[in-house]
Amino acid sequence: MTHNIITTRRRLIKGALAGAAVIATPAVLRAQGRRDLSMLTWAGHADPDVIGAFEEAHNVRIRAKEYVGGDQMLAQMAQSPAGTYDVILSDAEYVVQLQQAGFIEPLTPEDYPFDDFFPEFQNFRGHWFDGQPYAVFLRFGFLGLSHNRAAMSEAEARSYRTMWGPQHEGRIGHFDWHLPNLGSLSLLNGNASPFDLDEAHWAKLTETMMSLRPQVRGFYDYGGMLSALRSGEVSAIPGIGDWITGVLARDGADVTTTIPEEGGLQWTESLSIGARSENQDLARTFIQYMLSPEGQVKTATLKAYPAMIPTRAGWARLNDELPGEAQRQNMVLNGPNALDEIRAGRIQLRELPVQQSLETWNDAWTRYKNA
Repeated sequence: MTHNIITTRRRLIKGALAGAAVIATPAVLRAQGRRDLSMLTWAGHADPDVIGAFEEAHNVRIRAKEYVGGDQMLAQMAQSPAGTYDVILSDAEYVVQLQQAGFIEPLTPEDYPFDDFFPEFQNFRGHWFDGQPYAVFLRFGFLGLSHNRAAMSEAEARSYRTMWGPQHEGRIGHFDWHLPNLGSLSLLNGNASPFDLDEAHWAKLTETMMSLRPQVRGFYDYGGMLSALRSGEVSAIPGIGDWITGVLARDGADVTTTIPEEGGLQWTESLSIGARSENQDLARTFIQYMLSPEGQVKTATLKAYPAMIPTRAGWARLNDELPGEAQRQNMVLNGPNALDEIRAGRIQLRELPVQQSLETWNDAWTRYKNA
């Protein structure tokens, strides 16, 4: 009798385990077959809201390493073995250095929807080498004078010269990165190519920069800028844009970005495939997803910092699904929009220095901060 009970119990336990195994097998097999995709990126691009659907559809886990600033990105690439990163999101002006250093793979044009890009972005400067792209344009924004409306009106912000006004003494902030700040002041000086300066114009730019120093309250990182503008600690910050004020406005802060009469800059972020990546097929599929209408809307509405997008289909979907955001970011389909600013010549690309080295600009910025 006891033997029969033990035997029956064993059979029940064995059957239960077998049943559990059958139920668990799909999930277990899916987890075992999951691939990892490594990504070097600015913050926010690997948030679940952005990549979750892609990860689920392709049974992939994206492992992101975040950086702040192009110089830090280049340093991270230089100290990492080839193949460490499958996908690299970089500021467009650094693509040339990535390509020259052999850090990124050439791309096949037919794999990406370049025909869906607005003309300004199809053969984007610094992305193509000998007829082959090494990066794909993902998102962009304009940089001008970002300001707290209670401290500086749109009328005041129509010129960078406003920052020197006595009412703004000790109330001008800076994002702690030389390129956008010096680029904005170069526009103030009337330089049509703000990053291509001979020695005389470079000397004039550093003089202009140093003359602003008494007005400056502080130098801020991403979080510091949000806090300083929201609270009114600073009246304005030059060289940044809706990627900061859009985040604040979403939370109800009375801030905005004005493109001054002297012009503004365009920042651009692009995607590349890392050299010697062992997951180039998956990296290509991920980039294709981010350029799809769904991916474009997700990157346009990134919680960390919003941006405009380069594809017609992306604009159409944004206007269909989120017309208020399309209006706020000036990506409307009928009527004036952000592309008009580019076509009118009011926006210049943010670039690396042409006639000076990055170190020269960085050294000048360091002296400015320490003055």
